Amino acid sequence: MSKTAMGASQKDFESAMNQVKLLEKDPGNEVKLKLYALYKQATEGPCSTPKPGVFDLINKAKWDAWNALGNLPKETARQNYVDLVSGLSSSSDSSSQVKPEADREQAGYETLVMTSEDGITKIMLNRPTKMNALTTQMYQEIMLALEAASKDDSTITVLTGNGSYFSSGNDLTNFTHISPDEIEEKARRGAILLRDFVGCFIDFPKPLVAAVNGPAVGISVTILRLFDLVYASDRATFHTPFSHLGQTPEGCSSYTFPKLMGPGKAAEMLIFGKKLTAAEACAQGLVTEVFPDSTFQKEVWTRLKAYSKLPRNALRISKQMIRNHEKEKLHATNAEESRILQERWLSDECMNAIMNFLSRKAKM
Repeated sequence: MSKTAMGASQKDFESAMNQVKLLEKDPGNEVKLKLYALYKQATEGPCSTPKPGVFDLINKAKWDAWNALGNLPKETARQNYVDLVSGLSSSSDSSSQVKPEADREQAGYETLVMTSEDGITKIMLNRPTKMNALTTQMYQEIMLALEAASKDDSTITVLTGNGSYFSSGNDLTNFTHISPDEIEEKARRGAILLRDFVGCFIDFPKPLVAAVNGPAVGISVTILRLFDLVYASDRATFHTPFSHLGQTPEGCSSYTFPKLMGPGKAAEMLIFGKKLTAAEACAQGLVTEVFPDSTFQKEVWTRLKAYSKLPRNALRISKQMIRNHEKEKLHATNAEESRILQERWLSDECMNAIMNFLSRKAKM
């Protein structure tokens, strides 16, 4: 008789709990909520605890997941937990058998892969299962990587994404690990982090290239005007849904976008959240050139390798001549955008918009 027919034993259940702790790959919040719910159902039975408050987003999500199991028997929950962990373990084992060379070489970053070859330093956002959504740690690691790239012997620095997305913008779980008495301090620190992050792009001394391999959202769109070249796959889209989240533009876009595309087109993107295709973004000047997705990597890297053979100092000096006269204005814009966003993050409108978004996402 199979284990499924018999039901998982307590030993199987305890073994599965230990396997979860040994998973090399983060299974993601949705799976972790399922594991939590099944664990609680298997050990305590149906949910009987009071529902957490609306601002306690993490515990509310856990409660909702557990409560959704209704009167599922403990034995069934235990078996489902074991089956779920077994599937995760098999997936983790198979994915860890072959790792890209770059992954093995880089030990200094958890959310990025940074390599340097043929005069090109590549910084690759490396949270593909999360669509390269930017966490606080990721912001900090990108700043460290840019600082290192500015001092190494490469000619060009490239930012790109691993997987199907360039970046889905801010990871909104950044806003969920906050108790009410920490909100103001969290907003203050977030504004400083944002200002410093954007400042790194404004001040970067070498030619900086964005290889936009897929959809880009939020700050991964607004900072593109701080790059010297933006190459995009024809599969890429560009979306800045700030108003939908009760927020305002950042990345110097309140200055650079109207200057680039005119106030009307900038308003469509930054105020009303219009999503652009790669071709539309190219027509507006946001993207330098669009390539077919099937040949994107080959064509972009062939071109960049040719550029990397140009005289390094001449490239840096030419960039300075083009960029330096606007630096003061960009830094002032960045500081003002960060200040306004700090105020927005503390507003009821912004908090409610983010909670509504996360609630809709959880139901998908």
